[in-house]
Amino acid sequence: QVQLVESGGGLVQAGGSLRLSCAVSGGTFSSYVMGWIRQAPGKERELVAAMRWIGSNTYYADSVKGRFTISRDNAKNTVYLQMNSLKPEDTAVYYCAAGVSFYRSTSPGGYDYWGQGTQVTVSS
Repeated sequence: QVQLVESGGGLVQAGGSLRLSCAVSGGTFSSYVMGWIRQAPGKERELVAAMRWIGSNTYYADSVKGRFTISRDNAKNTVYLQMNSLKPEDTAVYYCAAGVSFYRSTSPGGYDYWGQGTQVTVSS
């Protein structure tokens, strides 16, 4: 069973930066797709970034391109989301998720394992 634990959320002013971390353990996750998914109050979940555990291909939602960067540290079994130039509309609960199927990983519903989420609040 894959376990995901996020950290790094908080309150930041618009234009600021935060880095989210996701510690991954359990199972054989080297073939998984890792994603960061957010959900704001009253809105649908949005896949903001994703990458395979092995390889360099990445995905970013148009809303975060050029501002967010997903990365990983294989030695630490940790996935990161560096968020720069934050905007009030980035306010949401951010979840780290792992997907078994590459083909299903293009949408939030395609992920099989989820962390507990971490709150990111951007003030104007």
